[in-house]
Amino acid sequence: MQVDRNDLDLEGAGTPEEPARPSKSQLKRDQQAIQALAERLVSHPRAELERLHLSESLWMAFDELARIKDLRARRRQIKRIAVLLEGEDLGAIRALVEDQESLRRAESARLHRLERWRERLLAEGDRALSELIAHWPELDRQELRALIRAAQRDRERGKGDGSRKLFRFLRERLPEPMP
Repeated sequence: MQVDRNDLDLEGAGTPEEPARPSKSQLKRDQQAIQALAERLVSHPRAELERLHLSESLWMAFDELARIKDLRARRRQIKRIAVLLEGEDLGAIRALVEDQESLRRAESARLHRLERWRERLLAEGDRALSELIAHWPELDRQELRALIRAAQRDRERGKGDGSRKLFRFLRERLPEPMP
């Protein structure tokens, strides 16, 4: 017996006149992606979010989330925010979140490179200083050497003030890109 495809009621299969609906699994994946976006979005400062022109109901949900302390209630509120996000421009929201997270990662990587330079300067002394000056000849060698010596003395005494001053000097004076 031959069965005609048009006689079957295939969920989501669609016909030439009617496009295929997304499967339940795809709808669930989409909702989970929006939920993950909402969780990432709530960690951003309000000043960053104001560039998005979000709806008033979404701003009210963000304000309510700020007042909620209970973890379970916060999760419910984030789910509510995810539902409200479905009516917003998700492309612009994703772009903002990814841009801001990319900037944070870049700044974090820069701080880690500065930390490695500081540790090298404290451990290796003049050899690391010569390499640093070779990369950035505009740095004041004497001031940097004095900061290194002070940080080494403070480290021997168990203090951290000199090390923080050296890090601050490196952070303020070393431009990007850094090796």
